[in-house]
Amino acid sequence: MTASGPQEGMSVTHRRYVPASHAHYGGNLVDGAYVLGLFGDVATELAIRTDGDESLFASYSDVQFRAPVLAGDVIEATATLIRAGRRSRELAFEARVVCRADPGRSPSASRVLDEPVIVVTATGTVVVP
Repeated sequence: MTASGPQEGMSVTHRRYVPASHAHYGGNLVDGAYVLGLFGDVATELAIRTDGDESLFASYSDVQFRAPVLAGDVIEATATLIRAGRRSRELAFEARVVCRADPGRSPSASRVLDEPVIVVTATGTVVVP
C-alpha cells in the first residue's frame, strides 16, 4: 500500500482498553499523558497513510482535559488532518470514552455508554521529511 497524499479531512481512529496498571491516582484516575501517547499513535498512522513516513511530532498548540479517564475505560482516539503545508501537517485530536467499568454491578462489569464522553481535545503539528 502506498501513501495517499495529504488530504484535509482524512482521519485515523484507534480504540484501546485502559488497564488498571495505568491508574496512578485515587479513584482509578489515569494521567493525561496516557491520552497524549494515544494521540501520538494516531498521528503516526495518519502520517504513514498520507506521506509514507512516520513523521516527527513538533508541537501541541492546544490541549484541553475535559473529563477524567479511568481504569477500565475503552477509549477512542482520533486524529484528523485539518491543514497540509509543504512539510507540516496540522491535526485535530479527540479522545472519547465509549465504554466504562461498572463495579457497582459486579467487579468485572462494564457498560457501553449511550453517548461517548469527550475526555481530551487537542491541536498539534507533525512534520514530514
